[in-house]
Amino acid sequence: MSRRVVVTGLGVVSSIGSTMDDFTASLRAGTSGAEVHPAMVEHRFGCHVAAVPVGVNELAERYFDEEMLLAMNSGHRMASIASVDAWTDAGFERPANDDDAVNWDTGAIIGTGVGGLDTTGGKIVPLTDACKVRRIGSTGVEQVMASGVSARVSGILALGNQVTTNSSACSTGTEAVIMGLERIRSGRAERMLCGGVEGESHYSWAGFDAMRVLSRKFNDSPKLASRPMSGSAAGFVPGAGAGILLLESLDSALERGARIHAEVLGGDINCGGHRMGGSMTAPNPISVQRCIRGALIDAGIGPESVDAISGHLTATGADPSEVRSWAAALGCSPADLPLITSTKSLIGHTLGAAGAIEAIAAITMIEEGFVHPSINCEDVHPEIEPFRHSIPHQIRELPELKTIIKAGFGFGDVNACLVLACYQG
Repeated sequence: MSRRVVVTGLGVVSSIGSTMDDFTASLRAGTSGAEVHPAMVEHRFGCHVAAVPVGVNELAERYFDEEMLLAMNSGHRMASIASVDAWTDAGFERPANDDDAVNWDTGAIIGTGVGGLDTTGGKIVPLTDACKVRRIGSTGVEQVMASGVSARVSGILALGNQVTTNSSACSTGTEAVIMGLERIRSGRAERMLCGGVEGESHYSWAGFDAMRVLSRKFNDSPKLASRPMSGSAAGFVPGAGAGILLLESLDSALERGARIHAEVLGGDINCGGHRMGGSMTAPNPISVQRCIRGALIDAGIGPESVDAISGHLTATGADPSEVRSWAAALGCSPADLPLITSTKSLIGHTLGAAGAIEAIAAITMIEEGFVHPSINCEDVHPEIEPFRHSIPHQIRELPELKTIIKAGFGFGDVNACLVLACYQG
């Protein structure tokens, strides 16, 4: 029989808060983190709006020494801050750099969608093209390689179990949590730091702007730019940040008297095979529905147990299809679909970090008994109109809230779905 897995630590770096208290307050208030981004204006993007954390460098200086900071780009800094916060939130002390003890029972799966393009675009390519390769320095490779984020965290916290970086586009963060769940269930680890990160870089966002999938119509009113489920949605708002969850076997958590934020009941991962409407940029709706149902089966619960949905919902043309897929997978009519909210309406689309930050938002809602508002969609998309009553435009206080299902659907027709619940012993 597989072991039960709980969440004992949370850490977040986001455009709406880089402490759990600030993040939670912003969720409750329905605060948007979107602002005009100077680099996007300077480089003549169609979209001028992004949602990025404020004060990350100053925060990092309080966590890490000067030598380490020199080897850390924005993604490394965000992931490392969130990981240390999740670690200490779980009741562990950060090990000293000169302590040779290795924590063999704990690992990390910290994903990223794009990786260190800020380093590649801002440093590696210009210096290489200028024939100044020696000026790149000795830390260029570790900042560019995708696995640099998880490797960096393993060094800070002396982690000795599996340490890896997954990358599955927008489903990355959700997928990382499911991968950690599976490792602990199987008995190969007691704890796993899981989540995702995406650094701040206009180089990461340029391709999306060229595809015309970023929001271009609200450059003069950035707080209104991220509009999932809205009839006037004009594309997604790119974001940056990190979300890290410390997953732990229930036995370990109980043995050390840890605070338990939530239980990870189950999850599922699949791909639509680029068939039945699926493609590199569009989801196969049947695979989406299979992933949702698969997560419920793995969790051992039925659709009737789902109290709320944390959707992928990006403010693109895929939103109506996603809402219909949720209804079909859960066997719901428009009249009885659970509350469905989009955290991206607040934090933008943080790509590889999205699922992890949104899972933390879901856990926060479970712990405090509310569903945060999905903002900027008062003009519900006509195809979503039958489900209007399920969209919380203001905060919904729900003390009885027990179970939230969270999904990420990514480029490449890849899907990941996670079931989170209140721990009930």
